[in-house]
Amino acid sequence: MQDTSVRLLSLRSKQRSENLEFWRNRNLYYYQDLEKFYQYWVQPGAKVLEVGSGTGYLLNAVKPGYGLGIDINEQAVERAKARFPQLNFQVANIEHFHTTEVFDYVLLANTVSTLNNIQGSLQQIHNICHAQTRVILTFHNPAWEPILNFATRIGQRIPSPPLNWLNLEDIENLLDLAGFEIVSRGKRLLFPKRLPLVANVINKTVAPLPIINELCLTEYVIARPRLVDRHPENLQKTTCSVIVPVRNEAGNIESCISRLPRLGSHTEVIFVEGHSSDDSWQEIQRVQAKYKHQWDIKICQQPGKGKGDAVRTGFERAIGDVLIILDADLTVRPEDLPYFFEAIASGQCEMANGCRMVYPVRSTAMPWLNRMANRFFAWLLSYLLNTKIKDSLCGTKAVSRKNYLKIAENRSYFGDFDPFGDFDLLFGAAKLGLKIKDIPVRYFPRFYGSSNISHYKEGMVLLKMCMYAAKKVRFS
Repeated sequence: MQDTSVRLLSLRSKQRSENLEFWRNRNLYYYQDLEKFYQYWVQPGAKVLEVGSGTGYLLNAVKPGYGLGIDINEQAVERAKARFPQLNFQVANIEHFHTTEVFDYVLLANTVSTLNNIQGSLQQIHNICHAQTRVILTFHNPAWEPILNFATRIGQRIPSPPLNWLNLEDIENLLDLAGFEIVSRGKRLLFPKRLPLVANVINKTVAPLPIINELCLTEYVIARPRLVDRHPENLQKTTCSVIVPVRNEAGNIESCISRLPRLGSHTEVIFVEGHSSDDSWQEIQRVQAKYKHQWDIKICQQPGKGKGDAVRTGFERAIGDVLIILDADLTVRPEDLPYFFEAIASGQCEMANGCRMVYPVRSTAMPWLNRMANRFFAWLLSYLLNTKIKDSLCGTKAVSRKNYLKIAENRSYFGDFDPFGDFDLLFGAAKLGLKIKDIPVRYFPRFYGSSNISHYKEGMVLLKMCMYAAKKVRFS
């Protein structure tokens, strides 16, 4: 009699596993969109844990270097092992999951809706994260509950026990209680069933639009561990490289050094000269010789053109833990750089973006029309990248060297499209799910020379780059 019960239980588990395959095939369009979403955020070759991995399709789709999937369904785990032998799967409940391993990404694709103890599960996940880990959750928009219940009744959706219907505020609160902070959030997929031409047009061109986007089925949140270290002794152990792109700024070179505060345990200054028509290169050499016993100053001439090329040239030569850009026109004060350094070194954020739109700005420094254009591009980029940015055009930015190398490695996704360098960093940081924070700075008129910017021409370039971002990020 006992053997019969065991066989019956095994048969039911097998049927549940086969049902997962059946429902995946019935709603393949939805599941493929989910896989596409996770593929965008997860870098190939990473160490990935999927909680609630089912039969393993999603974990396989993100191409991990090491992938582990856990699920409470024993038969689903066995099927996943057979289908994807290069990955690792085990029967486990995240609420009681213990391991000494840490992961680069933890994925929960609609899993949070089925957890008995969400806060306890998220706390367990926190234990297997390092400082750079990203936790990516997708869950159904609660507004869709009656539609999905109806789909279940008519046989178009997998039957399930009562689910947790959480809104974005619920998720954010639970993540906060478990020691996480939100990096990015959003919604996608307005039409979850495959209908030739119609579904793709709606989901790619209509679903991302403001207001309409609020109606989408899939909500997502990307979070990171809240690990902020403000201990002065630890900040003082961090090194810094300040990259100074220079073009026709001979009268400002010495001030870049004489006004620069010491940052961390060691401050390296890298001047990158860019085909100046004045004597900037000679002045850089003079300043290096004059201050060589006080500062670690490196100098070079950029091989290409544009500020973006100069910034990348300097970053490639930098050895500091924190990389900061200081424009040689000194419209942003060197005295403000400690705020950028501390934000990165403490872990408050992973990309510090200068913001000139908080303090009053003189019209001689930024004319009214320029301010309006700046606000427009900041709004547009915030919408496109789903990350709040108040000033998209401030040249002063900071990022850790470790994260910059990730941005550079991932640059092929967007391509070499940015002559300024600002968008390359912002796009790259947003694509990697880095925490971006605005650092308020005061903006002053330049004391020497004239601007290297042709506002109309470069405004058109900025608009073109925003349209490019729209295609690669929002309307992909």
